[in-house]
Amino acid sequence: MAYSNLIREEELKNKIASDFFSSYDTTQILGDVDFCVAQPIGNGSTEAQYFLWAEAKKGNKSILEESITQLILTIGKARTFEKHLPPSFIGAFDASKIAFVSYNSIHEVFYKNDFNWNVTPSDHTTKEFLTVLDFVRRALFENLFTFDFNKDKKDLKKFIKANFKLGKKRISRIKISKNNFVVIYQKWLKEVKSTIVVDWNAAKNEGVFDSDFYLADLLSKDDVSIKEKLQVLLEKTHYTLGRKKNELGLFTSSRADFSDNQKVHKKFWNRYERPPKREYWDYIINRKDLLVPQDIRERQGSFFTPQKWVELSQQYLADELGEDWQDQYFIWDCAAGTGNLLNGLTNKYRIWASTLNQADVDVMRERIENGANLLNSHVFQFDFLNDSFDKLPDGLRDIINDEERRKKLVIYINPPYAEGDNRSGEGRSGVAESIIKMKYATDMGYAKREIFIQFMTRIYKEIPSSVLANFSTLKNLQAPKFRDFRSFFRAKLGRNFLVPANTFDNVTGDFPIGFFIYHLGENEVFTETLSDVYAADGAFLCKKTILSYDNYKVINDWTQTFIDKPIESSKGSKYSIGTIIGVGNDFQNQRTVRIENPWRPWNHQYQWQITANNLFASCIYLVVRTIISADWLNDRDQFLSPTNNWEEDTEFQNDCLIYTVFHTNIKSSETVNHWIPFPEKEVDARDSYKSHFMIDFISGKKRPRKEADLFSGAEDKSLPLTFSAEAEAVLNAGRELWRYYHSQPDSNPDASLYDVKLYFQGTKMTKNGKVQMKTNSDNEKYMEFIQNLREKLRTLASKIEPKVYEYGFLKR
Repeated sequence: MAYSNLIREEELKNKIASDFFSSYDTTQILGDVDFCVAQPIGNGSTEAQYFLWAEAKKGNKSILEESITQLILTIGKARTFEKHLPPSFIGAFDASKIAFVSYNSIHEVFYKNDFNWNVTPSDHTTKEFLTVLDFVRRALFENLFTFDFNKDKKDLKKFIKANFKLGKKRISRIKISKNNFVVIYQKWLKEVKSTIVVDWNAAKNEGVFDSDFYLADLLSKDDVSIKEKLQVLLEKTHYTLGRKKNELGLFTSSRADFSDNQKVHKKFWNRYERPPKREYWDYIINRKDLLVPQDIRERQGSFFTPQKWVELSQQYLADELGEDWQDQYFIWDCAAGTGNLLNGLTNKYRIWASTLNQADVDVMRERIENGANLLNSHVFQFDFLNDSFDKLPDGLRDIINDEERRKKLVIYINPPYAEGDNRSGEGRSGVAESIIKMKYATDMGYAKREIFIQFMTRIYKEIPSSVLANFSTLKNLQAPKFRDFRSFFRAKLGRNFLVPANTFDNVTGDFPIGFFIYHLGENEVFTETLSDVYAADGAFLCKKTILSYDNYKVINDWTQTFIDKPIESSKGSKYSIGTIIGVGNDFQNQRTVRIENPWRPWNHQYQWQITANNLFASCIYLVVRTIISADWLNDRDQFLSPTNNWEEDTEFQNDCLIYTVFHTNIKSSETVNHWIPFPEKEVDARDSYKSHFMIDFISGKKRPRKEADLFSGAEDKSLPLTFSAEAEAVLNAGRELWRYYHSQPDSNPDASLYDVKLYFQGTKMTKNGKVQMKTNSDNEKYMEFIQNLREKLRTLASKIEPKVYEYGFLKR
């Protein structure tokens, strides 16, 4: 909500009064004070309680300390505070920001001896101005509340609501809770981090992150950290970290200072009440994973597993391994983070937890002190993708080295899902580099780029015959590029379930994450499994078949059987009427499947020209790929090469043809429109069409009848197509729309559906400067027609959908 730099000061004051102080009286004028916020006291008094006297400046370049100094000189010169009750705050604002300082923190300046209050307040060069400015800067260091109209709009409104109250004495700061500590961290990163003198890359290499400094600030009182076991501690004017004993038995530590004498730090934390309530401390520390940058989360596996999925996974383990499994099996979480996956387990003597970051080990050990059911000696730092098993605790290493006991070891993990690549940018390039990647690169193939695959590979190769119980995406089971991994990872898959990925705090996107139990001692090639599916709220949804697709041909293999080689200049059956864009075989690519103008070049592997010879197959391809909405559950499903049964189903073919006619992106301004299904007389067109292809095709002309005619250019007369009731309803709705369009005085006889929509809906400019068609129209009659057409198309799609599965294009 930052305001324009060009508006005048009076307009700026009016806008700020309306946007932030509409519940108060901002009309009062007190001498030369620019802006006042007040509220009548009531009880018959004519006096008002003032909450704010402020200096206003147009533009966004003002220095708030100087503006407040000018206001103090204005108030002091007129002795305004002797004529009216002083306000709770004085302040200043411009078009981008506003600042408050409590009146009590600066009022002593008005009683300075031997001070000339008759200087011009707006003259910033006088001795008096500089003297007050120096005082103001010292006072504001501890007491200034600054808000950006854009970034801090919500916080500003909360501050005003909490402090602009009759009789309010104590300043209310924003309270910190488990609901906002991550948002405050994001603000802290932008404002405070750069003022801390630290080599952040070097610190990261030592396992110290900016979030450690933030926690030192957050969990502090009077700028002193109150939690001793934090990685970093705030000690009034600086931080200390890395506290440890040296060879002499003395404690040493490193120190980090502020580059600006802590000015920004003080200003930032003035807004908030620290520390948060004691009841939030453990939660905030345990959820430190939310504060770790994305690249670090990807490297360390700090993906916090929601408690409902933790409990569900442990129930599945009990169903798979027996109710007494915790007393019969050993458990190792080798990507433990802060250990939340182990919540609910009962036998601490059979549980081990390791993680890459020593700070997370410290958190787990503190949780043990507060009752967590783990042993200190079983919690340790370990880099699973790089460290030797020689570094493991003796008890765990003995289990791994004993073939019989190893059969009773459950590797229970939620590893990271990051995929390394060569793109620049922190967190991507090099993210998957490890000793395990180099050691087993040939076995893993393309899948070696995935960190969770590296975890699975080491476990399979180096802890054989154990049980692997892990959360992961479905790539290892379904992705075509992971076929090499599936060829060597041969383990019996037991019970498993799927949940939405976005229920995990650090995961975005609409795709499934599954929990899978593998018996590594049983050699079995994965082909398919029946998974239980749960909704975001934990409710059971359905069962779903998960296939590897390794023995299936995909839909783009099928297209090779009917892609024609049309002649651009021909008028026979090999003449192109459109370009179909068909990319990857799964739902992730669904939105890009479309029909464009003929011969339009696109940089896609799968695209072809539509002709009379392949029109039905092309239409079926488009309909199959577009009528079923992509969702989180079908994200990885592959479209397959169908059985031949569809070839005998003429109603299915005709339904797909009609659906496609109203699903193209053909633009008649760029090409001849061959997709009009209505003769001119039916829609009262203003002139004859340039092409009657679709009309003739539907009526039986220009439609190859025998296989021998497919490439002959023959135009034998065939019987007219017959349509289902649902397809007829679409045609009728379309016909009404075309009639209405052609009733317009400037209609184009050759208009496509795209042209019709563009005519009525018009265009708009996006924020990125692109021209885009509007989604609706002000023409109510048109909206009735287009909505009716859309409804009829949805009905037709519902009729077609079962055939998509019946003919094998998709597996349920």
